[in-house]
Amino acid sequence: MDKSIEVNSLTIGYFGKKKNKIVAENIHASINQGELTCLLGTNGIGKSTLLRTLSAFQPKLTGDIYIQGKKIEEYSTHQLAQLISVVLTDRLDVRNMTAEELIGLGRSPYTGFWGTLDDENNQIVKQAISMIHIEELSNRMVHTLSDGERQKVMIAKALAQDTPIIFLDEPTAFLDFPSKVEIMQLLHQLSRETNKTIFLSTHDLELALQIADKLWVMDKAYGVTIGTPEDLSLSGKLNTFFGRKGVSFDTETGLFRVNNEYTHQIKLNGEGSRYTMTQKALARNNILANNQIESSCRIEINDELYLIYIGDNTPIHVSNIEELLFIVKENLKPSVSL
Repeated sequence: MDKSIEVNSLTIGYFGKKKNKIVAENIHASINQGELTCLLGTNGIGKSTLLRTLSAFQPKLTGDIYIQGKKIEEYSTHQLAQLISVVLTDRLDVRNMTAEELIGLGRSPYTGFWGTLDDENNQIVKQAISMIHIEELSNRMVHTLSDGERQKVMIAKALAQDTPIIFLDEPTAFLDFPSKVEIMQLLHQLSRETNKTIFLSTHDLELALQIADKLWVMDKAYGVTIGTPEDLSLSGKLNTFFGRKGVSFDTETGLFRVNNEYTHQIKLNGEGSRYTMTQKALARNNILANNQIESSCRIEINDELYLIYIGDNTPIHVSNIEELLFIVKENLKPSVSL
């Protein structure tokens, strides 16, 4: 697989009069063509600094950055604008401009900022709009768009720029969860359909684990670690980087979970999604529940009802988990405490 970006012994940060401020150093990494790569790390770790440095918005301190096999400083600004398009996280305050006109600005590296779009350029803009499926937004004024709609327009603008590499800084930052998923899936699909290199920084760890082809994980102690989500999961590195008190990485599901401190335990019999959701609800209330536990209080799940047995009493029938939690918490006894 072709490497579109390579960095060797890279140190990023800020030049100072007396002393440089180093954000991260000794970075060795590469990004493949046709893949979606997500840059992860805690707040303040330097994700935006790294993205700006790779985009040539900010000078590197030391080391080398290669774009398509050529050192980044060997390109002119105009040449870089035809290689890399950047979508920033800043909210746009644009008035008196339609979405299509904004997308058309993506052609400025080829026409000049004040250039007029000819038929060929207009066709490229139309194609970008079609790829993002936002035809209905074309004539809308930018300031009337929702955050999710505006982000799609900005991605279309990057596509209209027709570069082999697209960088995005926190593209899902202001979106609700369904919109976050939609944008991430869209970017993954675009990497496949266009064979472009798509590299983005994000705080949406769970989404990145499910959608990204590769992860770059930034950490003060370990620098930048690279791998597929699955390899980083199996190696334990994700838990090393992101595990906190009360949170751990579950290698079975490939997701993070909250660690609960259990104060009670209950025998729970059942199967399927109702069993899983009941177990989850009880865990949230510090109650460990599974079918291996022996306790005087037990729960049976049948096709329609939950049967709660408290000692030798007649079982209590409830129809939902909310009612079940109320009954269980009201009837827990010291005999079932851990």
